[in-house]
Amino acid sequence: MAFIAIYVTCKDQEEAQKISETLLTKKLAACSNIFPISSSYWWQDDIQSESEYVCLVKSTKKLWKAIKNEVNIIHSYDVPCIMKFDVKANKAYENWIKNNVIT
Repeated sequence: MAFIAIYVTCKDQEEAQKISETLLTKKLAACSNIFPISSSYWWQDDIQSESEYVCLVKSTKKLWKAIKNEVNIIHSYDVPCIMKFDVKANKAYENWIKNNVIT
C-alpha cells in the first residue's frame, strides 16, 4: 500500500502545531513532523524571505481531499502551500499508517 506525505508551510510553530493536532485528532493523519525552514518566494511582485515552519503529514491517499480541506480552513495564508507526494515505505510503517487513520 502506497501512502502520501503532505508538505504544508506555516507562518509559525503555533500554526503548524494547530494543523498537526487537528489532523491527528480527526484521524486524518497518522503522524506529523514539524520543523523550521527559511523560505524565499515571490509575493505581490516582490521577493520575500521569511522564517516559516513545515508540517510533514503522513496519511493515506483516500484522505487527501479531507486533509486539504481541513488545512484550508485552519491556515492563515491567502495562498497556503499544501503539496501531496505519493510515497512508499517499509511495509510495517505503511501498515501502521493505515491502522492509525480513519478508514
